[in-house]
Amino acid sequence: MASYRDAFRLADPGDIVAVDQYTVFRLPALRTSAAEARRRVLALLSEWGADGETRDNTELVVSELVTNAVCHTDSESIACELRLSGALLRLRVTDEGRPAAPPCPGPGDTDGEGGRGLLLVEALSHAWGTASAPEGPGHTVWVELPYALAPLARPRTA
Repeated sequence: MASYRDAFRLADPGDIVAVDQYTVFRLPALRTSAAEARRRVLALLSEWGADGETRDNTELVVSELVTNAVCHTDSESIACELRLSGALLRLRVTDEGRPAAPPCPGPGDTDGEGGRGLLLVEALSHAWGTASAPEGPGHTVWVELPYALAPLARPRTA
C-alpha cells in the first residue's frame, strides 16, 4: 500500500489527489519561538512532499505570524496549526493575549524596521485574516497559501 506522500506521486499527471493532513503545536511566547516554528514547519512540509517555493513561502509567513504574536501580545504561549487539503495549505497562529487592535498591515515605510510583515503575508497568500481565538481573549491569524509538490526526481537517460 502506498503512503499518503506516494499517493500524490502515483497519480497520473494532471490528476488532483487530495490527501488531507493536519498538525498543531504550541510554543512558549519567546522571541526564539519564531525560529522553532520555522524549523517544525519546514520539517513537516518536507515530510508532506512540498516543493521549495511552498516551503520558502510558508517559512516566511509562519515566522512573521509567530513574531507578531510574541511581540504584540501578552501571551504565554502560541499555537500554530497547519492543515493541508489538496492544493491549499491553511496556517493559523493563535495567541493568548489580545492586543489593543487586530493585526493589520503597516504603511510599509522602507526606512522603518517594522510594518511590512503583513504586507508580505498578503502578497504570498491567496487570502488571510483575523478572528477571535476559539478560547480566551486572544486572536487567530489565518492564512491560505498555495501548496505544490516537489517535482519527481527522474532518472537520467542516455
